[in-house]
Amino acid sequence: MGKQPLPAADEEVESPGAAEEKAARCPPAAAEEVLLVPPLNFAMVDYGVFRSGFPDAANFGFLRTLRLRSVLCLCPEPYPEANVNFLRANGIRLFQFGIDGCKEPFVNIPEDTIHEALKVVLDIRNHPIVIHCKRGKHRTGCLVGCLRKLQRWCLASIFDEYQRFAAAKARVSDQMFMERFDISGLKHLQASFAS
Repeated sequence: MGKQPLPAADEEVESPGAAEEKAARCPPAAAEEVLLVPPLNFAMVDYGVFRSGFPDAANFGFLRTLRLRSVLCLCPEPYPEANVNFLRANGIRLFQFGIDGCKEPFVNIPEDTIHEALKVVLDIRNHPIVIHCKRGKHRTGCLVGCLRKLQRWCLASIFDEYQRFAAAKARVSDQMFMERFDISGLKHLQASFAS
């Protein structure tokens, strides 16, 4: 080790325990920062459109940073009171399209419900918007996959994105639904949101 420089004549010398005492009185600035926790499976879909699993109170600070106008929930259960209060306090509109989360293969996904939910997502007056279901995998994945069809993505890319979120729980029935979903009634709506 090299020599330690001696303090200048006018510098104050701290006792060995003084540094710890000072640190205890003055915590570092990082300790004062708010921890922002995104919801499970959170991701940006497009400019002003996000996706995730069901947010809870731990995620409210993060969601506040998005300056949301809308939340689109794909779960049929009543929206939790804490979430409703958060939405009200922040002027966020709730759109709820209840689709049963089923684990059975080949259960019909209601195409008309996905159609109506897409109209909400495609309306930029609702942006920024977050789309969610329970885990942000299947129902959200199907809705986002149908949006991707409107955006002219190839099926391989749509399925790749779906599988990234669904992982080992990817469902062939979901992919078949996205492949067969008829976008002709929505083609007149804008599907690109970049400004």
